[in-house]
Amino acid sequence: MPARRILSVWFPRLGAERLLRRRGDAGARPFAVVADDGQRQVLSSLSPEAEAAGLTQGQPLREALALCPDLATQTQHRAAEAAFLRALARWADRFSPLVGVDGTDGLRLDITGCAHLFGGEAALLGSLTDEATALGLTTRCGLADTLGAAWALARFAGQGTAPGRSGDAIQQEARATRSRAAKRPHWARARPQSTGTAQIAPPGQMHAALAPLPIAALRLPETTLHDLGRLGLRRIGDLIGQPRAGLGRRFGPHLMQRLDQALGLVPEPLSPAAPPPHFATRLSLPDPIGLTEDIRAGLARLTDRLCTRLREQGQGARHLRFEAFRSDGSLQVLELRLARPSHAPETILPLMEGQLDRLDAGFGIDVMRLEARVTEPTAPRQLRSPEHDPEAGHSAQAALDDLITRLGGRIGLDAITRRHPAESRIPEKTATTLAAAWSDPATGPWPAPEHPRPLLIWRPEPLRVLEPARPCAAFHWRGREHRVTAAIGPERIAPEWWFDDPDWRSGLRDYWQVVTTRGERLWLFQAHGGQVSGGWFCQGRFA
Repeated sequence: MPARRILSVWFPRLGAERLLRRRGDAGARPFAVVADDGQRQVLSSLSPEAEAAGLTQGQPLREALALCPDLATQTQHRAAEAAFLRALARWADRFSPLVGVDGTDGLRLDITGCAHLFGGEAALLGSLTDEATALGLTTRCGLADTLGAAWALARFAGQGTAPGRSGDAIQQEARATRSRAAKRPHWARARPQSTGTAQIAPPGQMHAALAPLPIAALRLPETTLHDLGRLGLRRIGDLIGQPRAGLGRRFGPHLMQRLDQALGLVPEPLSPAAPPPHFATRLSLPDPIGLTEDIRAGLARLTDRLCTRLREQGQGARHLRFEAFRSDGSLQVLELRLARPSHAPETILPLMEGQLDRLDAGFGIDVMRLEARVTEPTAPRQLRSPEHDPEAGHSAQAALDDLITRLGGRIGLDAITRRHPAESRIPEKTATTLAAAWSDPATGPWPAPEHPRPLLIWRPEPLRVLEPARPCAAFHWRGREHRVTAAIGPERIAPEWWFDDPDWRSGLRDYWQVVTTRGERLWLFQAHGGQVSGGWFCQGRFA
């Protein structure tokens, strides 16, 4: 059986090069992608020219503009970068059937038994690097027996833009890239020529390949790296020669696990899961549009396409996102959340059209996109409808769900609730409140209590007893004096001892239905004292 061989492919400039491919002006000026980091903006990805200007990843934008005033920037689009990386994973499956996404800027391939198809491992890596260069992407590849070792070689070995590499080396590479771009003819200067490097560890020589690499290549947390650095352990070779028991006690099992995975002593599986089904459709327009009727017509076409795909897969949309790309490069977004999964255009389209008045077309819209971000299976469900007319009951339920969706679009789906019965003798716990969009209606008759319950129930309000009795003959409540003319009770209710409910720390309660001279029918109880003092309280009013 051949030895297992894992290839790690790192794209150190993925965010910047994705946008440079679209801009077509690479090499003209330094370029960086800007991301939000709390209350500030930082550089998330740089072009070689930006690195040559002394800029670094994670640097605040204000500081970067002070160092490089001619820096061109663009806001990071995380979803677009993730989609681009998934597309690269599909591109890489020609080199191996087992391809997985590694974080936000890398791929992992199991090329065991595949290298001979390309003329050997070196030829395979050369072919991959050349094709990535043709796509305008910089690659750093590492090939080893384990996933951990391949990841470490790709990011920390050779001439990569990995942590620990000196700034002089980065600037030298950027100057060389700019020089090569200047020597090319003007028609070939659309973008700087990308570079790629590859590091190969011979089979069975993980110790020799990993020993000169920094400890950061083991994928450890920053706190662990800082503590190891304080002990003078900066290379993996320094770590391998230390007593394992002492390191495990001081830094925990995670350190030894990462080391053993890189050395092949502990298996680290590479089992790329099939990507989840993606339901989205796009419409590119030859000329920008701005009229509401034109936008509505394009949205109708997108909705028909999307619903057809959902219906074929037996799925229904619960969360829809409509994106309108304006000609000035900005983006307008509308979102719709449905109370029930649906793949019917006649249901989805009117709800989306109701939000078009919030869309600002600006100078015109040239691309529209509709995506079902959250879907659920639409298997046949039990009809909870009158027995004499089940179809009418189903239609009524569908109409109710559409009403919940329309109201939820204005006040939020979570603000629309429904009541469900609950098994509890505690009066305020006989029903639960659930979000109507994420729950089904209660089935069957509502369980009847053993004793009548008031129409309105509130938190217990203390009474000031004027004439003690059982029940109290007169009391002061809500600024008024009340006298009891009739009473029914008592009904004793004990607290749920397995729950620590602050409202029931007064112990046992004896409930009474009393009628006052004012004609009010109130629900009173006498607390017999538990963790707090007892007394008389009013908790509800009957109709």
